Amino acid sequence: MAVATTNSEVAAPTEKKVVKKIIRRKRRPARPQVEPDFFTNEPPPQTGTTFNIWYNKWAGGDHEAYQQTKSKGRCNVARDSGYTKADGVSGSYFCLFFARGLCPRGADCMYLHRLPGPYDVSAPNVDCFGRDKFSDYRDDMGGVGSFMRQNRTIYIGRIHVTDDIEEIVARHFAEWGPIERIRVLNSRGVGFVTYVNEANAEFAKEAMAHQSLDHDEILNVRWATADPNPMARAREARRIEEQAAEAIRRALPAEFVAEIEGKDPEARKRRKLESSYGLEGYEAPDEIHFAQGPSAVNPAGRRGFEVEYQERPLIEDGTVGETEPEAQEGNQQQPAQSAGVFSSSTLAALGRAKVAVASKPAAPASTGPLVAYDSDSDE
Repeated sequence: MAVATTNSEVAAPTEKKVVKKIIRRKRRPARPQVEPDFFTNEPPPQTGTTFNIWYNKWAGGDHEAYQQTKSKGRCNVARDSGYTKADGVSGSYFCLFFARGLCPRGADCMYLHRLPGPYDVSAPNVDCFGRDKFSDYRDDMGGVGSFMRQNRTIYIGRIHVTDDIEEIVARHFAEWGPIERIRVLNSRGVGFVTYVNEANAEFAKEAMAHQSLDHDEILNVRWATADPNPMARAREARRIEEQAAEAIRRALPAEFVAEIEGKDPEARKRRKLESSYGLEGYEAPDEIHFAQGPSAVNPAGRRGFEVEYQERPLIEDGTVGETEPEAQEGNQQQPAQSAGVFSSSTLAALGRAKVAVASKPAAPASTGPLVAYDSDSDE
């Protein structure tokens, strides 16, 4: 009989090589928001008594009519944003007409068509659109703003009062960047929106000027005045300190920052030993331990500030010009013989020196009574 043998071993599955395919989507170009012939050269309707040909508007009348005029366009970031010619140029500013929803150039625009990011920081004297700021705000808190302080809060007036007014304000103003805080006065129809970045506040102010929310109201968007609340001022000061600390952390090496902040346990132990200076239970503060200069306690801080101490040669014969080798030779030729406290060489030098002691002048006799001075008696 033939015995058939079967192999029950299963072949090991071959490992498949995983290939990660990175799909890079090409950015779309910015689309024109309005037609090029949308802007006409017709003068605006008369709202004042004098027409200013330089600014192309009326002056000397009631500005309330101009404020009640609804904006002709509105920016839709999800649909209108894209790359322009400004993306290839570093330091480009954002398009003011794009923020208002009225840019006809699209991809051919020389300004950015997107929202400001956390790293889009412009100079303090200009806003994100490249317009020059002033030293003080306007009387109506409108316009570009001031470079004297960093303002991230905008004021919104003429809000239609409803039960869900806070949700409406948060939904509409969150389109323009991350928000830090929102405060709405329901009874007055007024709100204050504070953004994380100042550039987003500047963009939102222009984007929401003369716009409507869920109703047909026309918003009055202005810069907010300084908050008189002490807690708000302390919070703003703390935020500025955190910004400065973050900038210092990026500039210094990581190990040095970890040593200062106490995040490295080994550096913490070494710091505790070095800053004790031989005193048990003592640890020097940062301003003493990291001080630099000739009077620094830490030896590393005195490095480079050492001053060699040079002893001035002694005067043996009344002359100052004797050098140290000559003095040593004289000492070898004439060995000093101790005679009391002073040596023989010192006594000989004192004998040769002729010192004239001036007598103390006698006090002049008093010629009158002492006025406003102390008397001789203790009483």
